[in-house]
Amino acid sequence: MLLIIIKGNVALDVARILLRCTTELASTDIADYALDALRSSTIRKVYLVGRRGPVQAACTAKELREILGNYKMCLKNVNVYIKEADLATSPADKEEMRNSRIKRRVYELLSKAATVHQENNDNDRKELHFVFFRKPTKFLPSEDGSTVGAMELEKTLLKDDGATGKQVAVGTGEFEELKCGIVLKSIGYKSLPIEGLSFDKYRGVVPNLRGRVLSSESETATVEPGLYVVGWLKRGPTGIVATNLHCAEETVDSILEDDRKGLFTDPSGPKRQGRRGLLEILEQKNARYVPFDGWEKIDTKEKADGELKNKPREKITRWNELLEAAREG
Repeated sequence: MLLIIIKGNVALDVARILLRCTTELASTDIADYALDALRSSTIRKVYLVGRRGPVQAACTAKELREILGNYKMCLKNVNVYIKEADLATSPADKEEMRNSRIKRRVYELLSKAATVHQENNDNDRKELHFVFFRKPTKFLPSEDGSTVGAMELEKTLLKDDGATGKQVAVGTGEFEELKCGIVLKSIGYKSLPIEGLSFDKYRGVVPNLRGRVLSSESETATVEPGLYVVGWLKRGPTGIVATNLHCAEETVDSILEDDRKGLFTDPSGPKRQGRRGLLEILEQKNARYVPFDGWEKIDTKEKADGELKNKPREKITRWNELLEAAREG
């Protein structure tokens, strides 16, 4: 039995890979060593445990649909379990769903899955359990003490924290144990400050204006010339791949706009070296880097190796082999 302390889409990805039929995975670009490990896996039950409720689940409908939406096709031989009591909604929950289409769709998918699984009582099926309103408090050892044997969970309820207007999980003082042989933590990520840059400790981001780094968090903050930020350090640990693409494009647009305005040119200062200067710095540091044409060689090799196995690609997972592939040709 596997227990995953959840936060969002990453937890869903882990559960999907662990529960999906290995025959189906064999035709994907999964690495051979990972596929071999999954084939020998004895995991039959996966529990996704979260402190708040289904309305506050930090995942997106698209990723959830890969498990629950027509899940008989997406996850064969898997029953999904959600306690009916966990699906009860408060006025505050309903208000959240009115204000967020994503939250509403996620809740609808979870509610539907809670009834669909009742149609399948085959004992040979694997199980995926969504457990809400539970806060992990303690790891408990197995009988021989060699591994984890269970997780102590505290039941929670939701209260308005007052400061942000968000519902937060508060412990009730009532505890229970959930047996498990493995525990994975997928509780999110928070960026760390960079020396010399302003930093919003609460949100874990560098204050910015469309990617332009600001001098502080105040309304009178000014733009730091030539400094830009992207990704989670820019907006916090949210979103999917498409979100990262949009985030990066916004920052690049800001850079190009500033370049057109001549903000990178100082007639009285030293001439900027650009790409050539960057490559010189990398060489001075003896850094092993891969230029774009090297990546193209890696891409070509992975696809060619994958074709021999009827896969989209065969991923190269060792750094030295990646460098060797980048130098080929």
